[in-house]
Amino acid sequence: MQRIDHVLPWSHLGSERSLSVFRYGAGSRKVYIQASLHADELPGMRTAWELKLRLNELERQGRLQGVIELVPVANPIGLDQHLQGNHMGRFELGSGKNFNRAFVELSAPVAALVGERLGADAEANVALIRQAMAQVFEELPAPASQLEALHRLLLRHACDADITLDLHCDFDAAIHLYALPQHWPQWQSLAARLKAGVALLCEDSGGSSFDESCSTPWLRLAKAFPDAAIPAANLATTLELGSMGDTRVDQAQANCEAILGFLAEQGFISGEWPAAPSECCEGLPFEGTEYLFAPHHGVVSFLRNAGEWVEQGDALFEVVDPLQDRVTTVRAGTSGVLFAIDRGRYTEPGIWQAKVAGRVPFRTGKLTND
Repeated sequence: MQRIDHVLPWSHLGSERSLSVFRYGAGSRKVYIQASLHADELPGMRTAWELKLRLNELERQGRLQGVIELVPVANPIGLDQHLQGNHMGRFELGSGKNFNRAFVELSAPVAALVGERLGADAEANVALIRQAMAQVFEELPAPASQLEALHRLLLRHACDADITLDLHCDFDAAIHLYALPQHWPQWQSLAARLKAGVALLCEDSGGSSFDESCSTPWLRLAKAFPDAAIPAANLATTLELGSMGDTRVDQAQANCEAILGFLAEQGFISGEWPAAPSECCEGLPFEGTEYLFAPHHGVVSFLRNAGEWVEQGDALFEVVDPLQDRVTTVRAGTSGVLFAIDRGRYTEPGIWQAKVAGRVPFRTGKLTND
């Protein structure tokens, strides 16, 4: 195992932050795994610890058949943000920016570098594009902030991977995935191993999130150069490992073994591994996800649990205003998986309370919530 520590620039006087990458194995193929880019989403960090233990063991046994890079703490900036006892890990406090938005878009500068050299050899094209991605990062001007430097380091390590896992969680949620529709057949084994409740599929959710910044450049380059053989060479997903409190040892170990079993299936680990369960969740269009909001201020009482299938018209939660004696029941506008609910119990209009993944697309434009 090789440990790589990147010192982040622009630290405050008398302090220093670093990003640590743990590299296992050797070879031309690569897996990249990071945890807790939203720094208060800790199930991924706990799972990453289990992965470290197992990867150390597998490397000693000589069973790794490729490179696996692991970043257990992907956001040392957000890990340090606490306000009166509350961890504030989703947004950078100084700028208000979401840590998982606005990553560098690589397809346009890469196209300018390699367009005329792309041909019918897919393997040669992949090598050429990855070389150009590295060149793009080298030629970028110096980062203007610590957040920008962090973004570049993370994406630089992941952009040349064959498989990228970005480990997150939601407030109170079933395990679920976000991925490209083109990649869903390959992700079904991992979803089945994790007993995921649903996968949300789209090519561009509108936020330039980390996983899409790894995967969508390949789609855009293939569309820009239709005569060239350009595969979707970075299989990337945002993997939501349930709820924020899902850090129990048995949960982390189960997540770890599911990920390792999937990587073994993809040829990165040798030996015998349990087969993936035959049952798997649905892959549904992200455009079919409904966000439900409170119509007024009040106390929320949820009537259904995360992970349940709900039908259109089912009551999902009540909002109670005890001053005006007002009770409003909010119902599902679509049938689907109630895959996440908010952790807060006092709400206001404009704050989402529940997310239902449906089968029928109805949204366009920016699909992610900040």
